[in-house]
Amino acid sequence: MGVAKSDMAKQAAALRKLIAGEKIVVAPGVFSPAVAKLAEKLGFRALYFSGAGFSNLLALPDLGITTLTEVAGAARQVASKVNVPLIVDADTGFGEALNVARTVEEMRAAGAAAIHIEDQILPKRCGHLDGKELVGAEEMVKKLISAREAAGKELLIIARTDARSVEGIDSALERALVYSKAGADMIFPEALESREEFAEFRRKVKLPLIANMTEFGKTPYVTVQEFEDLGYDIVIFPVTAFRAMMNTVKETLTRLKAEGTQKGMLRSLMPREEFYDLIDYYRFEEADKKAMGAAKRLRRNST
Repeated sequence: MGVAKSDMAKQAAALRKLIAGEKIVVAPGVFSPAVAKLAEKLGFRALYFSGAGFSNLLALPDLGITTLTEVAGAARQVASKVNVPLIVDADTGFGEALNVARTVEEMRAAGAAAIHIEDQILPKRCGHLDGKELVGAEEMVKKLISAREAAGKELLIIARTDARSVEGIDSALERALVYSKAGADMIFPEALESREEFAEFRRKVKLPLIANMTEFGKTPYVTVQEFEDLGYDIVIFPVTAFRAMMNTVKETLTRLKAEGTQKGMLRSLMPREEFYDLIDYYRFEEADKKAMGAAKRLRRNST
């Protein structure tokens, strides 16, 4: 069953309200419903479903290999478990302009509040790696127009440009201004290389801006407060939690193999009760008991 239109519009409206607020929105990358619920519980007001995080979870490279069906299905699972807006990485839109319209429809139905589409050709690359190629600005504009028409008010369209690493900062700015006119709700300048470049984007682009604060990339480490001072509206941390998880799992499995027991690691593991509280375990248990009680009463009354 799809998400009701009222719920779609509600999430998009919630994200718009956050963007219009005085405080910057911090959206950590989440890659599963459980991680999303934990991030929400810790107080994050929006979440980010990273294409890199999702493809890496499947042991695939971030090259646009995942399909619309896979991404929309996983996004739906996440969105259905939280009450905060979810921003979804839609790569290059999963095809040309007509495909982008279908992507918008699927992401709306999945419960996303926003998606971003980038101006690379396939196979796409992580925004902080070399070897990227861009579609022409006109082709990207065509996609954005298609996305805008399909989205209505039920989904925000974020235009990401990877031009900084390919054609330079001037081209990235030029594309951003063109994408703004094509109906984008926000602009995502990927892989900027200095605070000065972030500031220049803020001076010249009037739409809300989203910043990517990834690790091991081309962008220097900028704090949330610094991004707020620069005038940015959203900052994402796309794969920070995923990388932390993989490192922790590696350390845990290494110790388990060496020591033959998890006893010495108990303090570093989330306790059963804490996780049960996160997933509302006892509500399900109570519902099962209630159904069983009703079934027994029905059986007694029918004999």
